[in-house]
Amino acid sequence: MLQFTNCKLTYKKQDLDSIRQKVAKTLRCRPEELKNLKIEKKSLDARKKPDIFFVYTVSFSVDHEERFLKKHEGCKNLQKKKETVSLETETERIQTKEKVVIVGTGPAGLFCGYYLALCGINPVLLEQGQCMEQRVQTVEKFWEKGELLKDCNVSFGEGGAGTFSDGKLNTGVNDRTGRKRFVLESFVKFGASEEILYDAKPHIGTDVLQKVIRAMREEMKSLGASFLFSSKLVGIQKEAGKITAVTVQRKDGQENLPCDRLILAPGHSARDTFSMLKEAGITMEQKAFAMGVRVEHTQEKIDRIQYGMTDLHLPPSPYKCTGKTKDGRGVYSFCMCPGGYVVNASSEEGGLVVNGMSYAGRDSGRANSAIVVSVEPEHFGSEDILAGVEFQRQLERQMYQLCRGKIPVQTYGAFRQGIQDKEEKKLNPKVKGEWQRARVDKALPKFIKNGIIDGMESFSHKMKGFNDPDTLVLGLESRTSSPVRILRNEEFQSGDLQGLYPCGEGAGYAGGIMSAAMDGLRVAQKIFSLLQECEKVNGDGNER
Repeated sequence: MLQFTNCKLTYKKQDLDSIRQKVAKTLRCRPEELKNLKIEKKSLDARKKPDIFFVYTVSFSVDHEERFLKKHEGCKNLQKKKETVSLETETERIQTKEKVVIVGTGPAGLFCGYYLALCGINPVLLEQGQCMEQRVQTVEKFWEKGELLKDCNVSFGEGGAGTFSDGKLNTGVNDRTGRKRFVLESFVKFGASEEILYDAKPHIGTDVLQKVIRAMREEMKSLGASFLFSSKLVGIQKEAGKITAVTVQRKDGQENLPCDRLILAPGHSARDTFSMLKEAGITMEQKAFAMGVRVEHTQEKIDRIQYGMTDLHLPPSPYKCTGKTKDGRGVYSFCMCPGGYVVNASSEEGGLVVNGMSYAGRDSGRANSAIVVSVEPEHFGSEDILAGVEFQRQLERQMYQLCRGKIPVQTYGAFRQGIQDKEEKKLNPKVKGEWQRARVDKALPKFIKNGIIDGMESFSHKMKGFNDPDTLVLGLESRTSSPVRILRNEEFQSGDLQGLYPCGEGAGYAGGIMSAAMDGLRVAQKIFSLLQECEKVNGDGNER
């Protein structure tokens, strides 16, 4: 197979035939000579707006490959295709009597469980929230009526917090192991669009992601995995420094499950789990994170800023902004949702949290993103391991009090001035959940408020109009990442308890769907290799 890079086409021509014609014209050959043409990468170049191009990398085969390469040896964009690194799962499934339990069915827990199931290890997955079918109904009821279910909401339940988000799959992690490709191909296998395999900024959308997760669950069950929903980890039993069982709270009471290896992938909002681990003496450390607000523009405004125009042939434009506050603190956009909604993502009574969400179509007409400021342990006010949790909780409660649980909304102009919007000022946010106009700025610490203003003003230098006074500000964005890290060694185990594997975003080792899923795979591979070694040795220590 050969590979051709930097194939530029006008944004109005995105079909495979146009790509074939362009590559053939560049190489001065007949289009029919390029066989099995396949898109490998696709990105959008809008640097010289309004001249906007899609840039493709494609692979194809030809007759007499070496002769073809020699004929075009002067073409810097043509070369042999490099072999893609693939993550192999064992075709010969192992058999083990060890009991493997996974806590959490977010991307880390699911992909850890999926890999183990493919290898013949039958994990039990515990999820304190509901299965997807029930969870969707519960979340929609909360948005409509404000009835919060503590153990099942936007943060908890099958699929994890990423289920009700934009479903972005981009990551800066280099895929030398094939884990990234494995995750993407798995998503496609279970119902996502094939475009995520080559798009520079892959995205699934919450509506499609829900279907993907359900299909993935059924496949895992057919392989031998089992799922226990509405089942919360409340205790860990150990003997001689090794885990022996876990205590699970279910609807009908508590039960103990035998457990030899516990993969702990609880998500970044698992505050009860963090408290339980602290009581159990599991070593954790404070971790920096970021907090701020959601800002919302019309998608048309963002498209004009990014593209210099609006055009139906172009996708709703994303953006990414990074900068420094006047005092040197990091401020940046996070989880940007083109054509999305701001959603009430609260998980505790008396606390208010927002997040961003998009459907696959990204067609709400609005664009929102978190604008967040770095928060360091020095701001927590305590050396307690869970001081970061309490810092989040305090601000969430302050934001809740503004509108008694409704999402507070303020224009950026009023936010910057520290005043209340006038009643005649029209506000029309795209939200999931009830909202009310309020002084969002009043519920924020001074350093976060000022940091947001510094960021908005700085970002507007490159994105003219980003800081327009009519931009909407919605609070509070507080769950950007876990406020703690559960320490693990080179074997991915806790140094305090043999058989305990902290994993994913909640444990402090990932940030986003892709990196969490990849960390789940990393832990699964380690467990598989250990169990595989055990299988090579019989009970008396002799090689089989």
